Amino acid sequence: MNAPLQPASYQRFAGKVMVVTGAAQGIGRGVALRAVAEGAKVLLVDRADFIAEVAAEAGSANAAGLVADLETYEGAQAAMTQAAQLFGGIDILVNGVGGAIRMRPFAEFEPAQIDAEIRRSLMPTLYACHAVLPHLLARGGGTIVNVSSNATRGIRRVPYSAAKGGVNALTQSLAMEYAPQNIRVVASAPGGTNAPPRRVPRNAAGDSPQEQTWMREAVQQVTESNYFKRYGSLDDQVGPILFLASDEAAYITGAVLPVAGGDNG
Repeated sequence: MNAPLQPASYQRFAGKVMVVTGAAQGIGRGVALRAVAEGAKVLLVDRADFIAEVAAEAGSANAAGLVADLETYEGAQAAMTQAAQLFGGIDILVNGVGGAIRMRPFAEFEPAQIDAEIRRSLMPTLYACHAVLPHLLARGGGTIVNVSSNATRGIRRVPYSAAKGGVNALTQSLAMEYAPQNIRVVASAPGGTNAPPRRVPRNAAGDSPQEQTWMREAVQQVTESNYFKRYGSLDDQVGPILFLASDEAAYITGAVLPVAGGDNG
């Protein structure tokens, strides 16, 4: 079991209720565990059945897990309802669901595969933003942090790039529309990030030898496109996301923050 990321020493989120989607693995897991350590009451949401194990890692009654399929609106709505019932409302939503399923030239994608990429990396964020709004409005305001990607410019994952471009547009439009209601909407755009092996692979069918070659080409492009010529760490991504979620970023909305070693996508 991976150890939780080291928490900051202060309680930025004391008294706040946060929902983190895609919280079973990777960046989402790191965000959720750090937020609990910084005082938040957190509902960790994922369709992986081990999400309760991840919530238990926080070692706090302020963390709970929920299995939900966020590629459906019903899943998103159930997550927000559960958080409000458990913790009395919602202040912050971090949308962490997403990730390219396949790497291949665009001409090699089958139509169903294109649909799957959009369904994975755009629709959960779109649905969750819609489902959380009544709760934020009831609270008199709040914050949404969407996890986008700098891969809006990249090779071998055009449908994923299109989905994350949609996340950026959603972020900017929703921020403009709901600023009068004291709701901030921002996004982080991670670049290539080193993470422990996934317990649930993005491509359940596995990668063919040709797909592995295309993956290596994408990794090479990501590495060469950033100024540091390397991937970042989970800590490199978790910190900026939680900054955007915190009151320290109270005057930031509609912004997409690249966290990609200088490759701004």
